Amino acid sequence: MSSLAADTATDTLARKTKDGSVISGGHLVAKALKNEGVDTIFTLCGGHIIDIYDGCLDEGIRIVDVRHEQTAAHAADGYARQTGKLGCVVTTAGPGCTNAVTGVATAFRSESPILHIGGQSSLTQHKMGSLQDLPHVDMMAPITKFSSGVFSTARVADMVSMAARECFNGAYGPSYLEIPRDILDAEIPIEQAVIPAPGHYRASVKSIGDPADIEELAVILINAERPAVLFGQQVAVSGGLDAAISLIRSLDIPAYANGAARGMLPQTDPHLFDRTRGDAFKNADVILIVGTPFDFRMGYGKRISAPTLVQIDQSYATVGKNRDITLGLAGDPGSILAAVEQAASGRIDTGKRAKRQQWMADLNKIEATKLEKLMPMFTTDQSPIHPYRLAYEINEFLGDDTIYIGDGGDIVTISAQAVRPRAPGQWMDPGALGSLGVGTGFAMAAKLAHPDKEVMCLYGDGSFGMTAFDMETAQRFGAPYLAVVGNNSAMNQIRYGQIAKYGAQRGNVGNKLGDVPFSRFGEMIGGYGEEVREAADIQPALRRAREAIAKTGKCAVVNVWVDPDEYAPGTKAQTMYK
Repeated sequence: MSSLAADTATDTLARKTKDGSVISGGHLVAKALKNEGVDTIFTLCGGHIIDIYDGCLDEGIRIVDVRHEQTAAHAADGYARQTGKLGCVVTTAGPGCTNAVTGVATAFRSESPILHIGGQSSLTQHKMGSLQDLPHVDMMAPITKFSSGVFSTARVADMVSMAARECFNGAYGPSYLEIPRDILDAEIPIEQAVIPAPGHYRASVKSIGDPADIEELAVILINAERPAVLFGQQVAVSGGLDAAISLIRSLDIPAYANGAARGMLPQTDPHLFDRTRGDAFKNADVILIVGTPFDFRMGYGKRISAPTLVQIDQSYATVGKNRDITLGLAGDPGSILAAVEQAASGRIDTGKRAKRQQWMADLNKIEATKLEKLMPMFTTDQSPIHPYRLAYEINEFLGDDTIYIGDGGDIVTISAQAVRPRAPGQWMDPGALGSLGVGTGFAMAAKLAHPDKEVMCLYGDGSFGMTAFDMETAQRFGAPYLAVVGNNSAMNQIRYGQIAKYGAQRGNVGNKLGDVPFSRFGEMIGGYGEEVREAADIQPALRRAREAIAKTGKCAVVNVWVDPDEYAPGTKAQTMYK
């Protein structure tokens, strides 16, 4: 077909769609996405999926096209985390789908609601060896909550709604929907299409479970003298932070946070703790775990020795997994916490409250002691630069509205010791899958979701090399951000374990990288770049990068050379494997 004929056919379809006579499968996808509240899709073009683009243009859905599908999937994940809405990634068949697998798997382990729509060859070519044909539905099933094909154009919108609904069923997570090209391109009378009305086909997810369990937990907390609570990712993404904050302030409970819950309280709040989690877990009489699993980050629950352990989670399957608990509640974290606070209100006597306040004072003393021990590393002028100094300088640099993203292994573990986000939603990291390469998609999504906020991503040099070319994509879509590379020319988290196990002569095999001046990458894409080799130069370089972004609307890369022989304590203890 000639270009003119193709343009005419497209115009005809657009007119037919708009006057309501017929509609294509791709336009039904777009209508369904709009009904789900999706305002942005992240994608890399392919012949199987172009009709979805045409529909998105008609529905006013922003199309962000990246250079690699892994970035698109991470961006959809990041957009979901930042907006609280359904994220969406659209890929073509074959390698388009497989390239996105890491991003979808990251969302799966991080309980992030994203819908992955993938293309497929026509049903008429099924099992014929068509271009990019793979069993996508089977491949995606283990890393999604729902995975299905669509076999009727009339059902396209209905299936999109079904897949989206599953993303919010229990603990959040991704869904995958494969739509063959002939299903997408086919036109049907619009009255034949099944298009669910938004908001009319979902049950409430704000369940508190059994009211008797609410009362039991209230009694447990009323009687506790040394309680502690850990709030995880679910508390933030489900909108439960206000209830969580109200509970701990009302009942005087020291609180710890991980994942998206970081930043939930100001650093000056007397109920917020972060360096003493191990001490609290060792000495508390009651521990409440909300919205985070007993996985490797929690020592599979074995590091908790409190006599009373309570777990709240959106997923029934997660409660009590890996270790016994005293009480488990499956439901919405915020709703449960609000109900428990109401049940416990006015029932704590002055003696118990005084003991709790002494408990928090004791933890505060330990916090101060631990910070004092870290300060020499935070402030050292050693050369090469100590990675702890870099993390400390980043924390000092952060503004009240800076969204911080960590993308790497050892460098992110170290940054968690120093970086304190100033508000909820302003910390993002790879999560339980430990994926490298998340930063570029996360940063782009965060800036698109919050154009008035500053976005900074701290990369390891290994992770930067994986997805950095999509910094140009961020720039192209008006989403510039500051990239800081902690460059030690190695995959250091793995390197330490190899050296410890096999000795120095074999410890550098498979983990050493080249000495790359990544600042030139920032300059190459038309942005700002600077190399830093001395600790005293970190802060001025970050400020110059901030100013350059504000002036030019382009990204900035600050490449900081850090000592390759410094490691995080967890890396030295190899805790990720224990």
